[in-house]
Amino acid sequence: MRIALLTYRGNMYCGGQGIYAAYLAREWHRAGHEVHVIAGPPLPQLAPGIPLHVIPNANVFGVAHPDWARRDDPFELLSPLTLWELGVSRFGVFPEMQTFGLRLLMRWKRLQQEHRFDVVFDNQCLSWGLLGIRQTVPVVSVIHHPLHIDREADYAIDPKLAKKIKRTLYFPLWMQQQVAPRLDRIVTVSEASRAEIERYFRIPAKDVPVVYNGTDTEVFRPTASVPVEADLLFVGRTEDRKKGVGTLLEALALLPPRVTLKIVDGRIPEDGLVMRAIRRHRLHGRVILERRMLDLPELVRQYSSARVAVVPSFFEGFGFPASEAMACGLPVIANAAGALPEVVGTDGLAGRLVPPRDAHALAAAIADVLAEPDRALRMGRAARARVERVFQWRDAAAGLVQVFEDTLRAAHRRSRAA
Repeated sequence: MRIALLTYRGNMYCGGQGIYAAYLAREWHRAGHEVHVIAGPPLPQLAPGIPLHVIPNANVFGVAHPDWARRDDPFELLSPLTLWELGVSRFGVFPEMQTFGLRLLMRWKRLQQEHRFDVVFDNQCLSWGLLGIRQTVPVVSVIHHPLHIDREADYAIDPKLAKKIKRTLYFPLWMQQQVAPRLDRIVTVSEASRAEIERYFRIPAKDVPVVYNGTDTEVFRPTASVPVEADLLFVGRTEDRKKGVGTLLEALALLPPRVTLKIVDGRIPEDGLVMRAIRRHRLHGRVILERRMLDLPELVRQYSSARVAVVPSFFEGFGFPASEAMACGLPVIANAAGALPEVVGTDGLAGRLVPPRDAHALAAAIADVLAEPDRALRMGRAARARVERVFQWRDAAAGLVQVFEDTLRAAHRRSRAA
């Protein structure tokens, strides 16, 4: 099968979408499919033999004047799409999803003539441009979770009207709501996300296949040589309100002073949520901040430097920090929210689930797991075994190929009927 994999931001250090694209491309290539990755900057690092087609942009979002004007070729700012990006981004609009799809559409005729793709797989861009591309080839898109959930999380933190207007402008929700039902198929990564897709996009759950993500158990594995530096570990973007780091720091304040926490996030601002919570709860000396951008070996080392991983998110479409920690042999304490019960399991063998936004319940679960080190080690072994059994990238890639084949058969039946 010839697959065009689209990802508007390709680098795996930008978040879960980059990880998703890189591993799927690798597994499809290994299975003998011809996969081309079409990506915007920052660009992915792909396995050898996988072609990369770059859809450039001027990267003006979030860049203050005069920095956005400082570039080797100032005339690149004069293209219509770049001028539009520059204009709307001054009002807090995130334009990359729209412009990625439109720029791709302008190149699509040549790309399709040259490579004759059987299917396009969109990594939750859901841009207007996909509607034009769909006229020549079936388009399947993954929705990891509806961006409406991110917006609602921001509303809950700061309900002021000005903040609501800003966050409403930021997310391209109306575009995605119009595009998603018009594509050939939507797929998602968990039962929790499937329910939210039905809620926000009005696409019946029965029409949305679930294909779980994988986790690279060759890379993410226990490392016995790494010394333990903290009791607890949080990995994630702390300024993302739905990640729940505020609740975690509140729970830490309820635990004995000897309990320590390491936070791994390369983008912790000095005036952000973490630093304010540390001051408010007087947690100086109990929180280790790892603020560098880490490559994969360094990230694995961080997972191996703690006793227990904590994932206090209010919603996760899947939850890579949970599955990666489990692959590294850590028990996971997580909120019973989103897909986390699907990842961690509900039998208590690999971790504990607690009610969301409940610092006291979270603190009690942490204290219980830390109280018996031998039991925590057994839970960590069970956690890794669960990942090896349920969350493998080769299975995710094969499951998506099955979705593509079903979609192509349905498209063929429609064309014959017409």
